[in-house]
Amino acid sequence: MTRQPLRLAILDATRTLEDAGVPSPRTDAELLAAHVVGVERGRLGLIPLVDPDVIETYRGLVARRAERIPLQHITGVAAIGAIDLAVGPGVFVPRPETELLLAWAIAVLEATPTRPPVVLDLCTGSGALALAIAQARPDAVVHAVELETAALAWARRNADTRAAMGDTPIVLHHGDVTDRALLPDLEGGVDLVVSNPPYIPVGAQLDPEVADHDPSTALFGGPDGLSVITPMVSNIARWLRIGGALAIEHDDSNGAQVAALLRERRVFGEVSEHNDLAGKPRFVVARRVATATEAARGH
Repeated sequence: MTRQPLRLAILDATRTLEDAGVPSPRTDAELLAAHVVGVERGRLGLIPLVDPDVIETYRGLVARRAERIPLQHITGVAAIGAIDLAVGPGVFVPRPETELLLAWAIAVLEATPTRPPVVLDLCTGSGALALAIAQARPDAVVHAVELETAALAWARRNADTRAAMGDTPIVLHHGDVTDRALLPDLEGGVDLVVSNPPYIPVGAQLDPEVADHDPSTALFGGPDGLSVITPMVSNIARWLRIGGALAIEHDDSNGAQVAALLRERRVFGEVSEHNDLAGKPRFVVARRVATATEAARGH
């Protein structure tokens, strides 16, 4: 059988995905090709010719992507930080925007005293933030909370995989981050809280990859996108030690509201808003500060 140029197949795939309305057709065409031939995307140029059965497999995956099935569901993998995670139906696919929150969190931990920091990831989904932090800070004690059983199963799978690869195991909890009785043993003992909660306002227009494939419970946060964040803030206040930090990802329409939620509470200070790579408001950070009563008690 005559071998065929991979480059031409990628060009055909790019046109197919562009016609289907895929937002990044060339990138996705190359990533699918890299997945099929088993190399990194940057090394595709080293494989000029492939067998016809490889082209056939590739075209099958491209056809699925043209149906607006998420790229990560086709490859089975999503990347965050320095790790890859298994993802698929039933769990939210981590987005590149969350990388900035992760980078901020790791920088905060680098400035943490030498004792092992305690980290809490709320609405962990696939375990993305928790596992990326555990990989970056092997000394950290990382807890992660997820409500949906399907997503929690993905998180357990990823946690087991990362532990088998040598990362420090994380502690998974099945629970509701808005529950006032959740995790009492962590009260006042957490150094860093991170969260990528459901925050999209109900009724927002979404791409088919999101609307048809991400679990709705991982996406929508009520009419204003704050139905999970607002009660979660009260819990964060009791979990954080004085001096501890938090970061909450949010919809680009409600960054000011999330910042206001924190500023309205006397236990939070150093509130600041952060944009994503597109310049849109994406996450808010703050510090747990001592109230006058706590300061008088010497906390």
